[in-house]
Amino acid sequence: MTAEEQAQQFRESFTRIRSEIQKAIVGQDEVINNVLTAIIVGGHVLLEGVPGLGKTYLVRTLGEVLDIKFSRIQFTPDLMPADIMGTNLIVETPGGGKEFRFQAGPVFANIILADEINRATPKTQSALLEAMQENSVTTGGEIRKLEQPFFVMATQNPIEMEGTYPLPEAQLDRFFFKVNVPFPSIADLANIVDRTTGAESARPQKVIERAALLEMRSFVRNVTVAPEVKNYALRLVLATHPGSEFATEKVRKFVRYGSSPRGAQTVILAAKASGMLDGRYHASFGDVAAAALPALRHRMILNFEGEAEGIRSDDILRDILESVPKTASQ
Repeated sequence: MTAEEQAQQFRESFTRIRSEIQKAIVGQDEVINNVLTAIIVGGHVLLEGVPGLGKTYLVRTLGEVLDIKFSRIQFTPDLMPADIMGTNLIVETPGGGKEFRFQAGPVFANIILADEINRATPKTQSALLEAMQENSVTTGGEIRKLEQPFFVMATQNPIEMEGTYPLPEAQLDRFFFKVNVPFPSIADLANIVDRTTGAESARPQKVIERAALLEMRSFVRNVTVAPEVKNYALRLVLATHPGSEFATEKVRKFVRYGSSPRGAQTVILAAKASGMLDGRYHASFGDVAAAALPALRHRMILNFEGEAEGIRSDDILRDILESVPKTASQ
């Protein structure tokens, strides 16, 4: 198969997945695109929004559309790490003896719905750290690899809501994108009501297998990034650091820590996927700019003044996008 045929197949597969999801999810096109972009490059996604916006339903629908193993974990304050990873149990052997046998937890799947992840304690939240970064689980001194592809799709309520625990910064950094789920427009809300209070609507169908999904992930990494575009992405990331020469006045005033190098990796990978989906074999400045908000908003830590004044990371990032020139010579 030629590169052109692979690219066409890539775009057709993405379109089919998105179309099936849109049978169940009304509106939220940007949210769906961001989630699918993260999946095809192998990244995890954190969905944030108030209850009732369809975050859980979106991930469950994704599990129906992709022909891979799906698992759901409902995070609660009393959830323990072993409830996620699994544990060694003492079982009786056929000969009458006893032995330890590993009972796998729900993390041993391809796509994990970590529902309301910030309702569990930090100890339980951090149980996913190794799985998200290393694609493995260590229990009883033994390392068990997770089957690929492996995605964590987590939902969380805004941290201002009662009964929530902020995610550790190290875990936030392991999410490829943080996607804010907005309240639907009046037209979308009317459509939601019609679909959910009338006759049963069409159910999404499985449209892509595990092997094809892995091929998409491998193919998108071959998209080229020009040195000027890569340099623009790096300067955007460095601009989130208050001590950087590229930092804006808002960053120096309101930001305590900027993005990690994972932020730069995320922006580049997302830009590659965006370029491919737009029919190009290269990432553009626009692709980089479009990826900046979901890739970096959760990787910036505001200082006390920023928190006190109610500054949002998105506002700072938009200021960076307006201030940082696309070419270093500008």
